Amino acid sequence: NPPSSAPLQPPPGSSASVAAAAAAAAAAASGSTQPLKLTYSETLDRIKEEFQFLQTQYHSLKLECEKLATEKTEIQRHYVMYYEMSYGLNIEMHKQTEIAKRLNVICAQLIPFLSQEHQQQVVQAMERAKQVTMGELNASIGVRGLPPLPPTQQLQAQHLSQHAAHGLPMAPHPSGLPHPGLALGGGSGLLALSGALGAQLASKDERAHLEAVAAAAAAEHHRGITNKIILTDRLTGLLTPGTELTSAVKMVLYFNRNPLAVQGAYPPGAFGLPPPGVNGELAGAAGYGAGLHLVSPQMNGSAAAAVAAAAAAAGYGRSPVVGYESPHPHMRVPGLPASLQSAASGKPAYSFHVSADGQMQPVPFPPDALLGPGIPRHARQIHTLSHGEVVCAVTISASTRHVYTGGKGCVKVWDISQPGSKSPMAQLDCLNRDNYIRSCKLLPDGRTLIVGGEASTLSIWDLATPTPRIKAELTSSAPACYALAISPDNKVCFSCCSDGNIVVWDLHNQTLVRQFQGHTDGASCIDISNDGTKLWTGGLDNTVRCWDLREGRQLQQHDFTSQIFSLGYCPTGEWLAVGMESSNVEVLHVSKPDKYQLHLHESCVLSLKFAYCGKWFVSTGKDNLLNAWRTPYGSSIFQSKESSSVLSCDISPDDQFIVTGSGDKKATVYEVIY
Repeated sequence: NPPSSAPLQPPPGSSASVAAAAAAAAAAASGSTQPLKLTYSETLDRIKEEFQFLQTQYHSLKLECEKLATEKTEIQRHYVMYYEMSYGLNIEMHKQTEIAKRLNVICAQLIPFLSQEHQQQVVQAMERAKQVTMGELNASIGVRGLPPLPPTQQLQAQHLSQHAAHGLPMAPHPSGLPHPGLALGGGSGLLALSGALGAQLASKDERAHLEAVAAAAAAEHHRGITNKIILTDRLTGLLTPGTELTSAVKMVLYFNRNPLAVQGAYPPGAFGLPPPGVNGELAGAAGYGAGLHLVSPQMNGSAAAAVAAAAAAAGYGRSPVVGYESPHPHMRVPGLPASLQSAASGKPAYSFHVSADGQMQPVPFPPDALLGPGIPRHARQIHTLSHGEVVCAVTISASTRHVYTGGKGCVKVWDISQPGSKSPMAQLDCLNRDNYIRSCKLLPDGRTLIVGGEASTLSIWDLATPTPRIKAELTSSAPACYALAISPDNKVCFSCCSDGNIVVWDLHNQTLVRQFQGHTDGASCIDISNDGTKLWTGGLDNTVRCWDLREGRQLQQHDFTSQIFSLGYCPTGEWLAVGMESSNVEVLHVSKPDKYQLHLHESCVLSLKFAYCGKWFVSTGKDNLLNAWRTPYGSSIFQSKESSSVLSCDISPDDQFIVTGSGDKKATVYEVIY
């Protein structure tokens, strides 16, 4: 064995060998020929030192990597948090913008009812309110803004802002999570966010800050609702103490103070406005701001038109008063804002045009569908007449003073000229005691009433005497009469019989003149054209038939897949509305093959009546609903839901009142509001 002091050659390729080679090269350059010699122990020491250096460097890099991973996790967590918050705040911003637009429309509606002096004050106050300076905005943010970030988060916020300055992308939502701001609405979305992210945030400061943010957003949401009440208080305060509020102003103020007074509120936002719906409309039978289309009689034409146009542009519905609700979110008014058009397109339409080849297309309602003279805004219940039996027939006198309700075995007469609780002023016992009255018709002079029902006789009552009495009875071979009609000259009466025949009676001579035969089952409904030349009848044989009264023959026949329960002929146009057992209302053109089909009733349509102006009509059904429609395309004007099936209806000759008879043994009188 060589002595331990003998020089060793370092292993080839080691750092020691490299160092030795470098030393040898340096010695050669200096002229020294003595080689650099390292022992084994020196070489091992050098290797150990290099290993320790590399190990230290590795640990340092590992710590740096862990630190970067922690920062990445923090950034991702904050990214998710701010992404969710941005969605919620964006929804809240749009919601507050919409609230401001609607409040502006309310002001425009109320201003015409104030005195000229107060109108100028309100307009000036509104203009001043719109002039918000940056100083005021900063002061408002300072008072009502979000709480400051905790100290531990300020550095991270700066860190995030630096990344944003370098173009940090807003990628799709991580992990495909739904956005609570979209699913729940602004305030509620942020409140849900605090619970969802609270479990993920390690820092108590972060959780406290997020909860404070959510609370602030919820406070802003609540403040948006109460702004309406503040506005109406201020508008009320502008009136002098002796000023008498008109009923229109009171109605607007009441419904702004009580956004939940009418059922059918706006979804989670709860601003009292119904959701956007079909055919480009907003709800017309329930929701926010009843009476928004009330226009002062003192306004000139241009001012009234401007207010109406502003209301239509803002997409406001025609709301009835307390007692009305909208089980259908389908009743709308044209003029839906562009921001809501996409939402509206997602709702099923209720009015369809059916072409000659059977193709159905949703009806695009014209801008003036629910505007203009003769088109009501809503109806107000003014009387309840407790008949005591199911009311199958109703009619109202031309003077609008008396209402006649037909129940079991009798017709009761009511005076509605005065307010207050009602009791019948007379009772006309007719038919048999246990048989229901199915139809009663009053001659225009108010002196004669014709009654038909579940009996083979018609009763003709003389109302001109101090005590009403039967002056004649008309007997046919049919066991029952389902409907009656009177000719325009008041000389002839037509009765729809349960055997399908249409019997024509001479009222002067009280004799049977003619019978129209064609229906193969009971004839259920009837109406006559204004010129008295055509008669329209519907039957339980699923047909509607038109009869020529001059020639005594059938002119047309329309076949359906459902029994016909009601119909009405438009007084001014060539349209016939038909109510069916299938719940549809169809509006037929009498000389063309096209028609409209309306789908708002949920059960059979039991009665139907056109207004005398011809611009609208009403239908009632087993679903407890009274619907008012625009002629002919069926834009829904208003809707009322009663407590039981609505079996019958009538409209006064001046189109100012509607009377309905229902299964809960009462009749209801509505005043039509224009």
